[in-house]
Amino acid sequence: QVQLVESGGGLVQPGGSLRLSCAASGIRFSIYTMGWYRQAPGKQRELVATIFSSGITNYVDSVKGRFTISRDNGKNTVYLQMNNVKPEDTAVYYCNARRAGSDFWGQGTQITASS
Repeated sequence: QVQLVESGGGLVQPGGSLRLSCAASGIRFSIYTMGWYRQAPGKQRELVATIFSSGITNYVDSVKGRFTISRDNGKNTVYLQMNNVKPEDTAVYYCNARRAGSDFWGQGTQITASS
């Protein structure tokens, strides 16, 4: 059984930092492309950051220079370091594991950037 369990969400002040974690089980983690998506109220889910099995990363323009995605294959965990968080980053953040023919999601964790 595949499980992706996110943690680290919560309330953060604008300009603050937060780190999300996603622990995976039931998959051969190291060969999966891992991603973080987010969905704000009334908006479509969007891809925030991706890290490939090679370690190459991609980011949506709105978070470049502020967010960093990383992975620890020994711990089967992917991280999203969020710095200089803005109110528009408020959303439910989802972890995703993807490989040809397979697509798995976490349950989501709420991030609220507000003073």
